[in-house]
Amino acid sequence: GKGQVGVEWLDGCLKYLNCKTKVQTNIGGVIQEGLDALPGNEGGRYFTIVSNHPLGGQDGIALGSIVCHKFDSQMVYLVNDILMNFKGLAPLCVPINKTGRNSRNFPKMVEAAFQSPKNVVMFPAGLCSRKGEDDVIKDLEWKKTFITKSIEYQRDVIPVYFSGHNSDRFYNIARWCKRLHIKFNIAMLYLADEMYKNQGKTFTVTFGEPIPWQTFDKSKTPTEWAQWVKEKGQSTYRSIKIEGEELEFTNGFTDLHTLSYQHILNGNGFGLEQARPSIDVVYKIRTMDISNEAKECRHPFLK
Repeated sequence: GKGQVGVEWLDGCLKYLNCKTKVQTNIGGVIQEGLDALPGNEGGRYFTIVSNHPLGGQDGIALGSIVCHKFDSQMVYLVNDILMNFKGLAPLCVPINKTGRNSRNFPKMVEAAFQSPKNVVMFPAGLCSRKGEDDVIKDLEWKKTFITKSIEYQRDVIPVYFSGHNSDRFYNIARWCKRLHIKFNIAMLYLADEMYKNQGKTFTVTFGEPIPWQTFDKSKTPTEWAQWVKEKGQSTYRSIKIEGEELEFTNGFTDLHTLSYQHILNGNGFGLEQARPSIDVVYKIRTMDISNEAKECRHPFLK
């Protein structure tokens, strides 16, 4: 809203977009609602908070709001300097222009963020997530800056996984730009449209256990450590459409396996009679003849 700045501006944006979040921690495989399991900034301990970037709009706003409320607004974004045009957001940002006329100041700006008595929020991929040729939605390679600076300034790293995705149109535009070797990020121009398409949705935001900065030793390069953190904090996006309505089950999938194993160990697992129908179905599918009809309906591996 007009006149709002900082966390009030972020909260106002979320209200306008009717964006809701389910916030939780995953510490040692134990899912807990809220952020009580995360340490605070007591004793001058500040964190580097890194997240995947699935949406390009709501994720940045929501993550900022969540971190501000947890750490009493002691946070700063590393952002593209174009976002400084949002006056309400500007007080929370360290502007970065890596390619323009201010690119020479990039290292100094990064230093200023990590020297500040605030938690640094970053999206290490730099761009929002893309859909690969295997149709899996995931971040591009994470840049190593958050590793090198977390070591230098002795900041523990908190990995975050933000659920959600953009439309197929967005991913198709990004994919064709890559195929045609178009360097300009055309897909970025559609992010405002994607933000409205994601209006009214609820996103799950999972904070992982803080990773001590001492973890990032010489056994891996900073780039390798960056990918390690990415894989540690990330999940594969999982969803299925039933009669046109999407059901997402990205989070909770690991819990499902754990609960199943616990039931088995307690003697409450499925017996042979319960498993037989599933085994029969799989056997019949594996031994069926491949039909020459309806080739367009075949799985790509059969074409």
